[in-house]
Amino acid sequence: MLNRDRPRWFVGQDLDGFLGLALDNLIQILLILGLCQGLLGYPPSLVYERILPAIALSLIVGNVYYSWLAYRLDEQEGTSDRTAIPYGINTVSLFAYVFLVMLPVKLAALSQGLSEEAAIEASWAAGLVACLGSGLIELFGAWVSDPLRRWLPRAALLSTLAGIAITFIALGFLFRTYAHPIVGLVPFGVILLTYFGRMKFPIPGGLLAVLLGTALAWITGLSRWDSTNFELALQPIGWHGPSFYLAAIWESRSILLSQLSVILPMGLFNLVGSLQNLESAEAAGDRYPTKPCLAANGIGTLVAAFCGSCFPTTIYIGHPGWKALGAKVGYSWLNGLVMGAICLTGTIGLLSYFIPIDAGMAIVLWIGIVISAQSFQTTPIAHAPAVVVGLMPGIAAWGAQTIKTSLRIAGLGTTERPFSAALIEPFQRQDLYLSGVLALEQGQIFSAMLLAAMTVYIIDRQFGWAALCSLIAAVLSWIGLIHSYEWITSDTVIQLGWGAGSEWAIGYALLSLLLFYAAWQHPRSQPALKE
Repeated sequence: MLNRDRPRWFVGQDLDGFLGLALDNLIQILLILGLCQGLLGYPPSLVYERILPAIALSLIVGNVYYSWLAYRLDEQEGTSDRTAIPYGINTVSLFAYVFLVMLPVKLAALSQGLSEEAAIEASWAAGLVACLGSGLIELFGAWVSDPLRRWLPRAALLSTLAGIAITFIALGFLFRTYAHPIVGLVPFGVILLTYFGRMKFPIPGGLLAVLLGTALAWITGLSRWDSTNFELALQPIGWHGPSFYLAAIWESRSILLSQLSVILPMGLFNLVGSLQNLESAEAAGDRYPTKPCLAANGIGTLVAAFCGSCFPTTIYIGHPGWKALGAKVGYSWLNGLVMGAICLTGTIGLLSYFIPIDAGMAIVLWIGIVISAQSFQTTPIAHAPAVVVGLMPGIAAWGAQTIKTSLRIAGLGTTERPFSAALIEPFQRQDLYLSGVLALEQGQIFSAMLLAAMTVYIIDRQFGWAALCSLIAAVLSWIGLIHSYEWITSDTVIQLGWGAGSEWAIGYALLSLLLFYAAWQHPRSQPALKE
């Protein structure tokens, strides 16, 4: 029988759900602070006055909408047990846009002789364009998502995602954990016990991990009281209202094409990931309409881009977990308002002073592990080789960035000692084919998807579809969206142009001929497009 109790905007169990979701969002925001100010060198004014207010608005819009949607559906169905869809900043897009869009654009701008300030502006604007592209794909993707999912095997999507998760997300924090083992290992253990060991602690495991990590950081001296830094953390406190940055997006619109090999796959990931999370919610007993939810995702991301944030938002994994906690509607809108207030008032800087990223990195490391494991767990066992193939371009891209960072640390990448093709031969003498690593770095998300899909179709003996994947790769190579690169002073960047990647295009075209031959030899192994 239906429970005819009226839904409520807040119940006691919503507090547990709020702590978990807010902590997840808080870690993402702390990561944004660390990466933008540390890695990218953004000044506090850009972060606190542009990026954070836009993040606040996108979180408020999405969380309030999903709370309202859950409440309205409960009213319509005469129930009061629906759990709102969890929503927040997309972790994978965060790392992908920082490392694959914003950092390369900044380095390219510096190599062209632009000032540090101008390079930072160009990098930030590139992030806005990437975020905008992702939002448009999410917004209009509801009408193409089902055909896409039928054509693109799950192994192709998830292994590509895992390639980013295991390298750009997980490995860096694993290294950091072992650089500070006294601080890092205990929170990591708490996260493993909570989410893998299903152990119950007196307080939510994520919160306990952060509290223990923070305490250990201050006890061991990893975090130290510094009156100057404390005063700097207090400076941003105040009201920072959002503004519109349409002009910056328009002026940087040309970046869209050069970054399409990152933006398009990431937008599709967000789209398909949202669909999978809606399916997960339905399996847990809460059915939500698809198109409004996908549209809300897109609108939240567009709000972020228009108002100054480079980071898309999306439906989170874990709806069954929040439902198991007893959370209903209130945990979602409360998360949006609290996270919004922290960003709009600049108090996130004070939190980042007291809570070092080392205290919360176990949660992000866990996210990377889960995403990587999912690529094997939720695909057919026979497709495991395709998952491994899909991981390789992501690993290569991470390796390329590591190599180039090492070269810059060694003093190369300057006007006096610029990067050039002369680097290839010394690496090759050590059996490291740098040219291949750099080729896989460019458009690595497209490459991973196509290689993994091609492998799946070969395993399933659908050789014609495998040949089609190879032909698509040949076309993308020919116009330079994958593999083709050029040297600049301190980096390698994608090289667009007709015939830019002709060498790889010819290779893929020859491979497609081989696959078409296999299809001709085994025509009966060509079933219709998978349902």
